[in-house]
Amino acid sequence: MIRDVAVLVYDGVAPFELGVLCEAWGIDRRDDGVPSFDFAVCAPQPGPVRTSAGFDLVVEHGADRVAQADLVALPAMPRDAEVPARVLGLIRDAHERGARLLSVCSGAFLLGAAGLLDGRRCTTHWRYADELAARFPAAIVDPDVLYVDADPIITGAGSAAGLDACLHLIRKDFGAQVASTVARRMVVPPLRDGGQAQFVRSAVPTCEADTLSPILTWMTENLEADLTVEALAQRALMSTRTFARRFREETGTTPHQWLTHQRVLLAEQLLEETQLSVEEVARRSGFGNAAALRHHFTRFRGTSPVSYRRTFGCTVVPTV
Repeated sequence: MIRDVAVLVYDGVAPFELGVLCEAWGIDRRDDGVPSFDFAVCAPQPGPVRTSAGFDLVVEHGADRVAQADLVALPAMPRDAEVPARVLGLIRDAHERGARLLSVCSGAFLLGAAGLLDGRRCTTHWRYADELAARFPAAIVDPDVLYVDADPIITGAGSAAGLDACLHLIRKDFGAQVASTVARRMVVPPLRDGGQAQFVRSAVPTCEADTLSPILTWMTENLEADLTVEALAQRALMSTRTFARRFREETGTTPHQWLTHQRVLLAEQLLEETQLSVEEVARRSGFGNAAALRHHFTRFRGTSPVSYRRTFGCTVVPTV
């Protein structure tokens, strides 16, 4: 479980991506029932660090602070400059002692330079994906996703996807309710699936009647129903083929993937907040039976519904 977070920076760090990590991990939200973290921005050596925007940061913490962190986060850094040897050593040491490593945007290039992406699925900003794959051919680069959780290595795509990756880790360690509370404070969606496309290739029409917003709302309110693509297309007054195409254009994913994820989210909430049986949770979330719920829940969350409830269900959120 994450309790201590260090963000590792050096000259050329991108201030926005650094801010993303500070926002996710560095704010005390205990008044909202959310865990707080020992948090520090660190450099190989304490002192001034020049950002990519041309102003300096005064970094008080050095390598010793990185060495104690449960999570070492890497914001966007220069891709065209050699990574300092001390930085590579700190990253490799963190991995060897079992810490998690989280990169945002071009921070993935630091993980590649440290040799930690070899044979591992990962992502970065879609504009840099080909470059990442070319420089580190043993890495399995996926350019089309928001983030990849190859625990203990988590790689996020461009700026906003860094928040998605952070919220994913918070959800993974502290549950859906805590992640939703943090997201609400930041005024961002509580969950965008890591497998969602990095960007929607077609602009969403501005006319409300021409978007899928009404049908998406209806789907979230009727997750227990048998929602086939054919039935949804009919409700949206479209052919099945047009509906599927428009759905991907507007959401970046398929109707089945979107619906399954919404059902997993509802199942999480029910497991955390109620004492309903797993069978009843499966029925109310639209999976039909406990076996189907276990299959999809384990695939998306990496744990069973029973284990998830044992960890997050009806307990006081721990604070650090």
